[in-house]
Amino acid sequence: MQELQATGVMRLQKFLAGAGVASRRAAEQLIRQGRVEVNGHPAELGVSVDPSKDRVRVDGKAVALASRRVVLAFNKPSGCVTTVCDPEGRKTVMDFFPDFGMRIFPVGRLDYDAEGLLLLTNDGELANRLLHPRYGVSKVYEVKIKGLPDKKALEELRNGVRIEEGVTAPAQVEVIRRLPGSAWLQITLHQGWNRQIKRMGLAVGHPVLKIRRIAYGPIELGKLPPGKHRPLSPEQIRTIYEEANLFTE
Repeated sequence: MQELQATGVMRLQKFLAGAGVASRRAAEQLIRQGRVEVNGHPAELGVSVDPSKDRVRVDGKAVALASRRVVLAFNKPSGCVTTVCDPEGRKTVMDFFPDFGMRIFPVGRLDYDAEGLLLLTNDGELANRLLHPRYGVSKVYEVKIKGLPDKKALEELRNGVRIEEGVTAPAQVEVIRRLPGSAWLQITLHQGWNRQIKRMGLAVGHPVLKIRRIAYGPIELGKLPPGKHRPLSPEQIRTIYEEANLFTE
């Protein structure tokens, strides 16, 4: 397993990401919410810490830099939320990792009723890069829609449709199966707006009935059973870090 190395003074959110608490963006939210302390005092955005000297706590629990990279592929089943904890008390993906032995967290989200490939890691910088639109990491989905799409609907999905945030980026869309009254599409996205695929379907008059993610960048779901996970191989870890424009030794 490859080592995570970080020395010297660093921004607090980078430290929290390296400790496997959350991505940098999510770590900033924790700081704003007053859930982070440095040396016994509430932390503020912009503060820097020395991992060898400063004591950092999140929700009262001490955190330290992760010593090794962990990246897992997980087949998320329907009926659970993609978060570390849920204020509504619903089942989360972390309930499938009760005794994992170290702090890990999901990279991005899949809807409550969506299924398929989810990456989990202890490396917040990797998660941050994979989610950042600058890097455009591809995500491939099998999507069941209501109705049979015509050429116009398919071209709209491919070229971009207008939703609340704006016009969606171009996507690869192929029909993989037609059924009576419905169809399965394969959709490849390079962005990740909230509930994007469902809203794209509604925008072209074809409500989404089911979503299953089958690939994230170079990592494929394969035959991994629902609710199960597997660690990425060293070669897969290398390729996912390269996809995020990060490089490992």
